[in-house]
Amino acid sequence: METHDHVRFKSDVLEFNQSVLGIILGGGAGTRLYPLTKKRAKPAVPLGENCSLIDIHVSNYLNSNISKIYVLTQFNSASLNRQLSRAYASNMGGYKNEGFVEVLAAQQSPENPNWFRGTTDAVMRYLWLFEEHNVLEFLILAGDHLYRMDYERFIQSHRETDTDVTVAALPMDEKRATVFGLMKIDEEGRIIEFAEKPKGEQLKAMKADIRILGIDEERAK
Repeated sequence: METHDHVRFKSDVLEFNQSVLGIILGGGAGTRLYPLTKKRAKPAVPLGENCSLIDIHVSNYLNSNISKIYVLTQFNSASLNRQLSRAYASNMGGYKNEGFVEVLAAQQSPENPNWFRGTTDAVMRYLWLFEEHNVLEFLILAGDHLYRMDYERFIQSHRETDTDVTVAALPMDEKRATVFGLMKIDEEGRIIEFAEKPKGEQLKAMKADIRILGIDEERAK
């Protein structure tokens, strides 16, 4: 039998994470993955035998007890809709009694006749819907990444530092940094500058002392 303390702990965890809404950005046209993305959205690209890339993100959410999940799509969205409906439509409704994985396609309106103009615009267009859930935080993921992460620790850190926005990132060496968006941080870990795939002098200017993030000196080099 479970102790009362254990039951109370599980209840606290669920309450903690039910105040978080998961949002996955379906990504762009996926030109670098062509021809895999000829008829698929990037998150619908197969991974292993039975999974797609999107399943990694949903798994990370569910293992962090976050069960309210929206997926924003625009390019080749039919493939992603099919993947999600087959995998989650029949069983997500009962997850923690109120879980869901729902696709939100790009849409036009009289007030805004354009399609999504980028990832930030996609989130802002559906902000009215996200706010209906009365949650404390939005946890936004890029749909074309491959990693494992405990979001409970991430959310806890965000709340403890009492910041408006917390960004999860990886340190990158100079050789590979030119193909990524880079953030420069100050001595307190605050983001003070952003550069998209910088090269040359602009790349050198983005260097930062990442030891303040708890990374040892040898690895920081």
